[in-house]
Amino acid sequence: MDALCGSGELGSKFWDSNLSVHTDNPDLTPCFQNSLLAWVPCIYLWVTLPCYLLYLQHHHQGYIILSPLSRLKTALGFLLWCVSWADLFYSFHGLVHGWAPAPVFFVTPLVVGVTMLLATLLIQYERLRGVQSSGVLIIFWFLCVVCGVIPFRSKILSALAKGKISDPFRFTTFYIQFALVLFALVLSCFREKPPLFSPKDVDPNPCPEASAGFLSRLCFWWFTKMAILGYRRPLEDQDLWSLNKEDRSEKVVERLLKAWNKQQKGAARHKPEAASGKTVSSEDEVLLGARPRPPEPSFLKALLATFGPSLLIGTCFKLIQDLLAFVNPQLLSILIRFISNPMAPAWWGFLVAGLMFVCSVMQTLILHQYCQCIFVMGLRIRTAVVGVVYRKALIITNSVKRESTVGEIVNLMSVDAQRLMEVAPFLNLLWSAPVQIILAIYFLWQNLGPSVLAGVALMVLLIPLNGALAMKIRTFQVKQMKFKDSRTKLMSEILSGIKVLKLYAWEPSFQKQVEGIRQDELRLLRKAAYFHAVSTFIWTCTPFLVTLITLGTYVSVDVNNVLDAEKAFVTISLFNILKMPLNMLPQLISLMAQTSVSLKRIQHFLSQDELDPKCVERKTITPGHAITIHNGTFTWAQDLPPILHSLNIQVPKGALVAVVGPVGCGKSSLVSALLGEMEKLEGKVHVKGSVAYVPQQAWIQNCTLQENVLFGQALDPKRYQRALEACALLADLEVLPGRDQTEIGEKGINLSGGQRQRVSMARAVYSAADIFLLDDPLSAVDSHVAKHIFDQVIGPEGVLAGKTRVLVTHSISFLPQTDFIIVLADGRVSEVGTYTALLQRNDSFANFLRNYAPDEDEEHLEEDRRAALEIVDDEEALPIEDTLSSHTDLENEPVMYEVQKQFMRQLSAMSSEGEGQGRPVPRRRVGPAEKVVQAAEAKASGALVQEEKMETGTVKLSVFWDYAKAMGLCTTLVVCLLYAGQSAASIGANVWLSAWTNEAMVEGRQNNTSLRLGVYAALGILQGLLVLLAAVTMVVGSVQAGRLLHQALLHNKMRSPQSFFDTTPSGRILNRFSKDIYVIDEALSPTILMLLGSFFNSLSILVVVMTSTPLFAVVILPLAVLYILVQRFYAATSRQLKRLESVSRSPIYSHFSETVTGTSVIRAYGRSQDFQAINDAKVDKNQRSCYVDIASNRWLGIHVEFTGNCIVLFAALFAVIGRSSLSPGLVGLSVSYALQVTFVLNWMIRMMSALESNIVAVERVKEYSKTETEAPWVVEGSRPPAGWPSQGDVEFRNYSVRYRPGLELVLKDLSLRVRGGEKVGIVGRTGAGKSSMTLGLFRVLEAAEGEICIDGLNVRDIGLHDLRSRLTIIPQDPILFSGTLRMNLDPSSSYSEEDIWRALELSHLHSFVSSQPAGLDFECSEGGENLSVGQRQLVCLARALLRKSRILVLDEATAAVDLETDDLIQATIRTQFEACTVLTIAHRLNTIMDYDRVLVLDKGTVAEFDSPTHLIAARGIFYGMAKDAGLA
Repeated sequence: MDALCGSGELGSKFWDSNLSVHTDNPDLTPCFQNSLLAWVPCIYLWVTLPCYLLYLQHHHQGYIILSPLSRLKTALGFLLWCVSWADLFYSFHGLVHGWAPAPVFFVTPLVVGVTMLLATLLIQYERLRGVQSSGVLIIFWFLCVVCGVIPFRSKILSALAKGKISDPFRFTTFYIQFALVLFALVLSCFREKPPLFSPKDVDPNPCPEASAGFLSRLCFWWFTKMAILGYRRPLEDQDLWSLNKEDRSEKVVERLLKAWNKQQKGAARHKPEAASGKTVSSEDEVLLGARPRPPEPSFLKALLATFGPSLLIGTCFKLIQDLLAFVNPQLLSILIRFISNPMAPAWWGFLVAGLMFVCSVMQTLILHQYCQCIFVMGLRIRTAVVGVVYRKALIITNSVKRESTVGEIVNLMSVDAQRLMEVAPFLNLLWSAPVQIILAIYFLWQNLGPSVLAGVALMVLLIPLNGALAMKIRTFQVKQMKFKDSRTKLMSEILSGIKVLKLYAWEPSFQKQVEGIRQDELRLLRKAAYFHAVSTFIWTCTPFLVTLITLGTYVSVDVNNVLDAEKAFVTISLFNILKMPLNMLPQLISLMAQTSVSLKRIQHFLSQDELDPKCVERKTITPGHAITIHNGTFTWAQDLPPILHSLNIQVPKGALVAVVGPVGCGKSSLVSALLGEMEKLEGKVHVKGSVAYVPQQAWIQNCTLQENVLFGQALDPKRYQRALEACALLADLEVLPGRDQTEIGEKGINLSGGQRQRVSMARAVYSAADIFLLDDPLSAVDSHVAKHIFDQVIGPEGVLAGKTRVLVTHSISFLPQTDFIIVLADGRVSEVGTYTALLQRNDSFANFLRNYAPDEDEEHLEEDRRAALEIVDDEEALPIEDTLSSHTDLENEPVMYEVQKQFMRQLSAMSSEGEGQGRPVPRRRVGPAEKVVQAAEAKASGALVQEEKMETGTVKLSVFWDYAKAMGLCTTLVVCLLYAGQSAASIGANVWLSAWTNEAMVEGRQNNTSLRLGVYAALGILQGLLVLLAAVTMVVGSVQAGRLLHQALLHNKMRSPQSFFDTTPSGRILNRFSKDIYVIDEALSPTILMLLGSFFNSLSILVVVMTSTPLFAVVILPLAVLYILVQRFYAATSRQLKRLESVSRSPIYSHFSETVTGTSVIRAYGRSQDFQAINDAKVDKNQRSCYVDIASNRWLGIHVEFTGNCIVLFAALFAVIGRSSLSPGLVGLSVSYALQVTFVLNWMIRMMSALESNIVAVERVKEYSKTETEAPWVVEGSRPPAGWPSQGDVEFRNYSVRYRPGLELVLKDLSLRVRGGEKVGIVGRTGAGKSSMTLGLFRVLEAAEGEICIDGLNVRDIGLHDLRSRLTIIPQDPILFSGTLRMNLDPSSSYSEEDIWRALELSHLHSFVSSQPAGLDFECSEGGENLSVGQRQLVCLARALLRKSRILVLDEATAAVDLETDDLIQATIRTQFEACTVLTIAHRLNTIMDYDRVLVLDKGTVAEFDSPTHLIAARGIFYGMAKDAGLA
C-alpha cells in the first residue's frame, strides 16, 4: 500500500499509529484517506451488485415513469462521475507537466468514477424494474458520507495548521463531491411513485409495507399510523390492512398442495417397487433384516419445499445478528482496560461507547428484519396447513370420518396448525444455538484459558438431564392432549343435545363425566408443571453455576491467576450470551417433539383414503338410462362387511323410482352408493348428468334462508320463487322475521324439522339438476305437506316431472304414482317392478302393503283434513330437536311477534283444501312502506345469533383480581416475594464479584479467595432455590385456578336456560371450553412467571447502573417516558388485535365443522371449490389481524430496543466521563448489566401484552360463568314425596307462558285438568302453543303467571330435577350420545341389567342388541350415526320404558319411522303405559281417535276439550280437522 502512495506530495506511510492512535488529536494518514477509505463504499457496491441484480431479475413490479426525483438523482450521479473524472484528468495533466502524482491519484478517481457511473445506471435500472426505494443505494450513499467525514475534518485541520491550502484543485473537488454525495443520500431517502401498469390495486386498504421506503421498512415506521390509531380508539375489523398477495390463502395453499402431491406421487412410485420385492424365506428375512417399508409421503419435506426460501433468507439475517452479539463483550473488555489505564487519551473511551451503541443498533435492526421474515413465514405455514386440511376433509371416505370425529379434525386446524406456526421462529436455533455456543467458548478460552472447560463440561452434563425432563414433559402432554380431545368432544355433544339432557334431567351424570376427564387432565398438567419447575430451576442456576465453577477453577488452578474486572465481567457477559441458546435448547427439544407429533397427526390425516372420484362413472352410460348399477357390492369401510350385495339396477331417463323396504335394509346406503360416498367392492355404477341430493336429515348452513336455497348459484327470481312455492315455503317466509333474509342459526336451529327438510328440498329444486336423489324427504313433514310436495315437486305433475328421481320413502300412498318400485331387503334387491305388477306378484311387497293399507286409507282421507292446519304444520315444534338447541317452533324465535301473529291469522283463514288444490290462498297485501318497516324491524330482531361480544379497551383490573383469587391470594403474594428475593440475591452476588475484582493484590496475588468464592456460591444457590420455590408455588396456584374456573364455567353452562343455547352458537361456547381453558391451563402461569422475572430483572439493572454511575439519573426520566409511551401505544393496539384475532378465529372452525357434517351434500352438488374459497376467505380475514400483530411486535421491538441501546450508550459514556472516580470493577458491573437491558425491556413489554391478551381468556370464561341460570335442580325444603306422582293428575290453572322476557305470551290463561291415567291428544295449528305446553310442563319455560299442579303439588315449588326425573318424554328427534348403548339408556346407572334388557325387549331392540358382540356396551358413534333413524327412535322408546313414570309426554315421534316400526311403538305405548297419563302432541289424527279426550289449542288458549266423539258431534274446530282427514 505504501508503494501506491509513492513518495510524491503524499509521501506518507499507509498507516501511522502515532498519528492515528496514541494521541489526543487523532487523524488518518493522507495515504489511508485517499486509498482504502475512498474505496470502502465502492467495494460494498460491487460486492452486493450480483445478488441485487439477480433479485431485480425475479421481482418485476412494472416500471416507474421518469419523475423529477428520478431525474435529479440521475443528474447527481452524473455530476459525481464528472467530478471523479476531473480528478483523474488533473492527475494526467500533472503527469504531462512533469510533476508525477502518486499512483493512488490515478487509481482512486478511476475506481470512484466507475462506481458512480454504476450507481447512476442502477438508479435507472431500478426505475425500470419498479423499485420505489432502494436499500442498496441508500447504504452506498451513507457509506460515502461516513467515509467522507474524516477527510472533511482533516483537510480543514491541515489547512488551518499550515495556514494555506496545499492542493487547491483537489481541495475544491473533494468538497464539491462531499456536498453532492450528501445531497444524493438525502434524495435517496425519498421514495418514487408507485410503478405504472402495476396490477390496478382495487384494494380499499392495502398494506403500507409494500409501498414503504427502505428506512421505513427497516425501522417499521410504516406501522406507526396503526399504532396511533389503535391508541386513539379500539381498532375495528375494517381498520386492518389487506394481506399482501403472497400471504393470501389461494397462493400459499396452492404451493403447499403442489409440494404435497409431489411427495404423494413419489411415495406411490416406491410402493409398487416395495410390494414387488421378491418374497424371501423366513431365515433369509432374519438374516437380511425385514423388508424395507414403502416410504410414506413426508409432510415435512413438502413444507420445506414450499417454505425453504423464506427460511434461508431468515438464516442469513440470523447469522449476521449472532456474530454482532459477540462484538459488545470485546468492546466491554477494551472499555475496562481503558478505565484501568489513566494515561489513555479520552477519545478512546468515547469511541468505544459510540461503537457499542452502533453495534447494538445494528443488532436491533437486523434482528427485527429476521423476526419479521420468520414470523410471516410461520403465518404462511398456518394458512397453508389449514387450507390443505380443509381441502382434504372434503374428500375423505366415510370410514376415515368414522375414525376421526369432527372435533379431532378441527383440532388439526386449531391446535396442530397453530403449533407449526409457533415452532417456525425456533427453527433457526437448530444451527444458531451451536454456533453461538462455539463462539462463546472460543472467546472465553481467550479470556480465561483452559479453566473454561470446567464450566462447559457442566453445561454439557446438564443437557441430557434437560433432555430427559423435556421427554418426560412431552409424554405428559401427549396424554393430556388425549384427555383434552375427549373432553372437548364430550362437551360438543353435550351442547348439541342439551335439550335432551334437560328434559331427561341427565345433566349431573354428564357433568360428572366431564369433571372426571378434567380431573385426569389436571393431574397430568400438575405433573408436567412440576417437571417444568425443576427445569426452570436448572436453567436459572446453570449460567450462575457455570460462572462460579469457571472462575473458581481459574483462581484455584494457579495462585498467580488474578481475577480482575476485565476477566470477571467479560466472562459474565459472554456467559449471558451463552445463556440464551442454552435456555432455548431444551425448549427447542420439547417444541420439536410436540411439533413432530403435530406433523405426524397432519401427515396421517392427509395420507388417509380419499373417496375414489372414478367410483361412479359419470361420462358414459347405456343409452336411454340415467342410472345403472351392474353387480354392485358396497361397504362403508374396507374392514366392515358389505351393506349392499350384488345390486343390479337400471333407471331410465326421466323415471320416478321409489325405493322401499324395512328399517336398516340399506335404502339410504343405496343413495350414498349412487353419490360415490360408499366404497365399491365390485361392479360398475354409471350416473349420467348433474345430481341434486336431499339427505334424510337436512343439512342447513348458518347463513340466510335464501343463501341456503341458492347454494352458491346466481339468483334467478322466477326460478327461486317457483322452488319456494313448490316446497310450500312461502307460508313460512311470512312467519320468519326477515323473510328469506332471515339468518338461520347453526345447524338450522331456528327452523323446525319440517321447515329444514323443505329448505333442503327447495335447494334441490332450485339446482335444476338432471338427477334427483331424495332420501326420505317426506318423513319429516306432515302428511298433507308431504302430499303437497309430492304433487308439486316429485310426482308426475310436479316441477321435477321429466327429470330422473330416485325417492326413498316410507309413505305407501305415493307408490301408485311412481314409474317403478325397488324393494330392498337385507341389502339386496328383493323385487323390482311397477306398483300393480308387484301387487299381483303377491310377494313380500304385497304382504307389506296389505298390512298397512287400512292405515293408509285413513291417511288418504286425513290429507284433506290437514289442510286447515295450514301448510306449515310440523312447525309445531316438537319438544326435542336433533340440533344443538332447537327452537323447536317458530314461536320461540326472537321475532317481532306482532308481525307473526298477523300472518298466523291469515294462515288460519286459509282454504280448507290446502294449497295445491285449486283455490287461491288469501294473503294480506303488504304495502311498500309497511314492507320497509317490517324489514327493518325484522333486521333488528331477526338476527337470531347475536354477534360475539368483544370487550374493548384495557382489560379490567377485576379480571386480574379474579385470577389472583382463583389462584389464592397468599399464593400470589408468595410468588412475588420470592421473585424479589431472587433479584436481591442476584445483585448481591454480582456486587460481591465486583468488590472481589477490585481487591488489592499482595505480592501479585489476591488473598482470601476461598471466602470470596464461598459467599459468591451461597448467594447464587440461594437465587436458584428461590426461583424453584416460586415456580412450584405458581404451579399449585395455576392448577387450582384452572380447576375452579373450569368448574364454575361447567356448573353454570349445565344450568343455563334453554334460551341461552338457542341464541348462542355452540362453537362460541365450545371455544370457552377448549381454547380459553387451554390458555388458562398452560399459557397464563409461564407468562406471569416470565413477566415477574423480567420486571425484577430490569429493576435490578437500573439499581446497579444508578448506584455505580449516579449521573445516569439525568437520562433515566426521558428514557422512561419514551419507554412508557411506546408501551402504551403498543399495548392498546396489540390488545385489540389479539381480540380481533380471536373473534375472527371462531368462524373458521364453525364453518369447518359445518362443512365436515355436510360433505356429502357439498360433494353431491359439486360445490367443493366454492367452499374452499369461503374457507380461504375466513382464514385470510383471521390472518389479517395476525399479520398486523406481528408488525406491531416488530415496531415495539425496534423502539424499545432503541431505548435499551441508549441505556448502554449512557452507561458507557458516563463511565468514561467519571473514570477518575470509578473502579474498573464498578464499570464492568454497570456496563455488563446495561448490555442485558435491551433484551429484558423488550421481553417485559412482550410479557405484559401476552399477559393482557391471555388474561382475556379468564375474562371470557368468567363472562360465561356468570350468565343467568334456570331454577335450582333440587329445592331441599320442598322435595316431592317418594312415589310422586302416584295418580298422574295434571292441572293447569290460569297458566300463561312466554318464550323470553319481552316477547308476547304463547299460552294465555290456560285452565284445564287431566285426570290420572287419562289419554289426552293435543292438536292445533302451528303457533297454537302445543309444544309450549310440554315445555311448560317440564319447566323448560317458566310460567309468566298461573301454575301447573301435578297430583295437587305446584311444580314451581319443587326442584327442576325432582320434576323432570318423574316425567317421561319421547321426543320427536331422537338424540344419542357417543358412548355405550347402556350409557345412552341410563347414564346415571340407576337401573339393573335386567331392567335394561326388559326395556329393550319391549322396544323391539332386543334382537339387534343381542346380535352385537358388545351387547349393551355396543359403541354408538357421535349422534348415533351408526344406528338408523328408526333404531334411534326405538332407543328413545326404551328410555321411556326404563323410566316408566306416571306421566308420559309423546311428541308424536313416528315421523321418521317406517310403518312397521310406527305400529310397534304405538302398540307398546298402548300396552305398557296403560295406567299412565299420556299426553300426545298429535300429527296424525288417527293415532288419537281412541283417546279419552282431545285438547284443541288455538292461539294459546283452550278452544275445545272433550272426548273425540263429543267434539265431532259439536262440529267445532276438531270436527273440521277430522272431516279433512276423512275421520268424521
